Amino acid sequence: MKKILFALGLAAVMAVPAYAQAREVTFSTQLSNYGGDGAYLALYLTDADGQYQETLWISGEKSKYYKHLRDWARGSGLNQAEYDGLTGASVSSGRTLNVTLELDDALIDSGYQVRVDTAVEDMRDNRSDVVAPLTTEGSGKSVAGRGYVQSFVYNLK
Repeated sequence: MKKILFALGLAAVMAVPAYAQAREVTFSTQLSNYGGDGAYLALYLTDADGQYQETLWISGEKSKYYKHLRDWARGSGLNQAEYDGLTGASVSSGRTLNVTLELDDALIDSGYQVRVDTAVEDMRDNRSDVVAPLTTEGSGKSVAGRGYVQSFVYNLK
């Protein structure tokens, strides 16, 4: 009896990691040539209803400007503990931001969306400059932005 319980316990322990799979995803955000200072970007996830879920990346190191990334700022509550370590420099006009992260497989094909908010000093802010469903089918397909983002694409590996 003890051997059977041990074998079942061992099987359960070995099966758990299969449920906690992560997939590497590369997000590429190409900015248009807008003729201004470097852009601040918030790359984040929302659920199917557009409700904020998780910060993926913030570009721009001066947190006092994060409030201009309005939808992200409202959803995240500007909780620095959540995005600490997920930041980099602002992105210049015409340049591309490439970010590679590991995402839980459960987020893919489950109604989640990737959103990008953008802001440039002395220019307008763009809420949801990009909205792209996080799906296997959408991997590798370019999405046009509505503001400073010329194109956005993610690739699942």
